[in-house]
Amino acid sequence: MSILYEGAPAAPSPAVDVEASRGLPTYIVGQDGQGHWVALESQGLGGGYFRSREAAFQYAVGETGRRAGAVRLSAEPLRIAL
Repeated sequence: MSILYEGAPAAPSPAVDVEASRGLPTYIVGQDGQGHWVALESQGLGGGYFRSREAAFQYAVGETGRRAGAVRLSAEPLRIAL
């Protein structure tokens, strides 16, 4: 499964870029073009569709070990490509 995201996520912070370069997961949470909630790992290694924003955030926060700044909200639509 290949996971991609389209659109511009919230402005990346330097801390998130450093974590991603170290191999630590970061996630982007947002909605797809049909309004479904999506959480996507920034390197395309994980993610999925969720019933609510809260469920998507809970998944992403758990996957990142509750690290500050590791989960961002996208203002643009996201897309999962299988």
